[in-house]
Amino acid sequence: MTVAGAVDDDLWSAIGDPTRRRLLDLLLLEEAGTATSLSQQLPVTRQAVAKHLGVLDRVGLVHGTPAGREKRYRVDDAQLARAVAQLASVGSAWDARLRRIKRIAEAIQVARQD
Repeated sequence: MTVAGAVDDDLWSAIGDPTRRRLLDLLLLEEAGTATSLSQQLPVTRQAVAKHLGVLDRVGLVHGTPAGREKRYRVDDAQLARAVAQLASVGSAWDARLRRIKRIAEAIQVARQD
């Protein structure tokens, strides 16, 4: 399987948004939160936070459970671990590409010196 085939585009699209990354950070620190409690820590409205949480929920990074009139969200550790593994895989592939580029550049430099 190629690196591109192993990467979940929906997952990375969700993580690509800085507000959603900040929400994940807050949920990891606090273990759980509602749209209201999380919006108090961000420069966006409660409605915007709720929409961002919905995106994270759809890709499985968080799960909401009813808590009165709201939902209390928690990070899904297994899905987060999957995202981290994908990132490591992409990082390794790019490291290999950069090493190859470096070898080619060094070979060109040596050839010019001869």
